[in-house]
Amino acid sequence: MMNNINERMSCINNNHSLRIAIFDDNKNIRNTMVMTLNSEIMFNVVGVYNNSKNSIKNLVNIKTDLVIIDIASSGFSGIETIEQLKNELPCVQILVQTSFEEDALIYQSILAGASGYILKSDVKLTLVKAVKELRNGGSPMSPPIARKVINMIKHNMGHFNAIKKSTDYKLTGREKEVLACIVKGKNYKMTSYELNISYETVRSHVKHIYEKLHVASLTELVAKSINFNIV
Repeated sequence: MMNNINERMSCINNNHSLRIAIFDDNKNIRNTMVMTLNSEIMFNVVGVYNNSKNSIKNLVNIKTDLVIIDIASSGFSGIETIEQLKNELPCVQILVQTSFEEDALIYQSILAGASGYILKSDVKLTLVKAVKELRNGGSPMSPPIARKVINMIKHNMGHFNAIKKSTDYKLTGREKEVLACIVKGKNYKMTSYELNISYETVRSHVKHIYEKLHVASLTELVAKSINFNIV
């Protein structure tokens, strides 16, 4: 687990342009996303596909950093596509953008490896912001999706009540401050600014927090922190 966490954290690289691939079966939406993303100097759209069939090998060859996927447009199950992407490209960030708000799809997408979930109705206004947030270590979600995730967490809190008081994760004071910022939805850059520490220091603290809490994703980190009242 610890080696996997270190590998995931080392995948983040803000020094080169972000290589982005898009899966969407709607040509107009694909074109809009390409134009929007290519307007940013640090974004580079390297692949555009109308489904995921036979496309994942291409993404491995072109070393894609981020995949934007509509889970309804895949040649096979969108959730399976996310899982396959994470298996083939463990470091890839996956942003789901879709019209679906069903709790089960949101939950399954996150468990499969999605790092963010935004609605198509918001895509023109929020796409660039969401991609930047992912690049900086955040986990973007449209407000209705964030509310659903919070409700899912609340629903499951009772399951952990019996054991959460007995666990000591041995977080330092500074690690708890960093974790509190992350739980509030702040990305690494915002956390760095608020706590008056460097971006690299934030990354180092988050790596240690991942190890101490035995988690492997930002979503899992936030869920566990809330469920166990860690901060």
